[in-house]
Amino acid sequence: MAVIHRTTVSPTKLELLTAWLPTRPWYRGGPTPVLAKSGGFRLDDPEGEVGTEFMVVTDTSGPEPTAYLVPLTYRGAPLEGAGHALVGTMEHGVLGTRWVYDGCHDPVLVTESLALIEGRARAQAQSLTDTPDHDVTRACTCGPLPAAVAPAAADDDTGTRVPLPQALTLHVHRVLDPSAPTPPEGALGHAAGVWQGQDGERAQAVFMVLRGA
Repeated sequence: MAVIHRTTVSPTKLELLTAWLPTRPWYRGGPTPVLAKSGGFRLDDPEGEVGTEFMVVTDTSGPEPTAYLVPLTYRGAPLEGAGHALVGTMEHGVLGTRWVYDGCHDPVLVTESLALIEGRARAQAQSLTDTPDHDVTRACTCGPLPAAVAPAAADDDTGTRVPLPQALTLHVHRVLDPSAPTPPEGALGHAAGVWQGQDGERAQAVFMVLRGA
């Protein structure tokens, strides 16, 4: 069970993402993002070592507001072989230095994402300890899913694709589309969530989709 500490971090998560987001091929905003935290959820690491968070941020620097899904992991030491996926480091008021990674490249987050889709893991509230997030929904029509080992994630202009064993691929939607709240035809599994839209109303979209070959 992840414990949510009421403390400070420096730089903040939004400050890290302001520098990182424009380097992504799926980013659609201006040269300097104008970000606000809009929602998200967490998953527990069974080993209790890695913090995992699916953060939704809204950027208003472009022609129209855009909501991005940013899976992040927080580690107490660098993840070997994942320097290319490092978002940055921050100083946590309780835990000290934390290495922040794009979670699509972290085997802990990918493995727990598959456990969520399969129904073996439960989404947790983003800012509360030991509190399920009932707004996150999931479904799966396939058998037991594999664990992810050193995922070789690749970005394109809409999201991130994570190849998996058994000829499966996890598609992580980075640019969230509230007009598509249901999974596409042919999906073997998915997870969906909500966030606060610019109009103050709740928006919903598919966050991740599992596909076969």
